[in-house]
Amino acid sequence: MESDVREPAIRTIMMPRDTNPLGCIFGGHIVSLIDQAAVQCAINVANRNFVTKLIKDVEFIEPVNVGDVVTFYGKVTSVGRTSVCVRIDVEAQHMKGAMPPKSVTSAELVLVAVDDEGKPIPVKN
Repeated sequence: MESDVREPAIRTIMMPRDTNPLGCIFGGHIVSLIDQAAVQCAINVANRNFVTKLIKDVEFIEPVNVGDVVTFYGKVTSVGRTSVCVRIDVEAQHMKGAMPPKSVTSAELVLVAVDDEGKPIPVKN
């Protein structure tokens, strides 16, 4: 199920508490938000509980700074029996918008629908 729609799953402003010792936003914080954005995309496919099975190919292209508005664009690339594959593209822009957004990273994730006991279940009935 390929969708051509590119919509923001999450948009947030980066805060000083999320910086690494070099003063840039900690990469782990960005990965956490990528995961949250992917789950939001999966829930839009089916109102289920999802867990992350795989995050692949996260390569940081540009640093993210305090005050940047970061947008996580999600696109469902396929839906399997128990899983949803999502691509997340991340862009950052200075909060005053003087410069165009810059591509920060992207990732592909596989999320699995689970029941209340954590066992895989069909994405759709």
